[in-house]
Amino acid sequence: MRKIKTCRGAAKRFTVLKSGKIKRKKAGHSHILTSKAAKRKRNLRKNTLIDASDAVQIRRLLPYA
Repeated sequence: MRKIKTCRGAAKRFTVLKSGKIKRKKAGHSHILTSKAAKRKRNLRKNTLIDASDAVQIRRLLPYA
């Protein structure tokens, strides 16, 4: 049986923590920042966890994480 390939796009976007939760970056912090408030941009810098409903799908993309 061959090894399962990791989805490289998902590997660059998600990190699996020791607790098993999956960390992600927030969207919307790459361009058109002049029209966004400072508070909004500050909150976009922070990492967050993915929702539990999406976790099963992401784990399938990251078989060895």
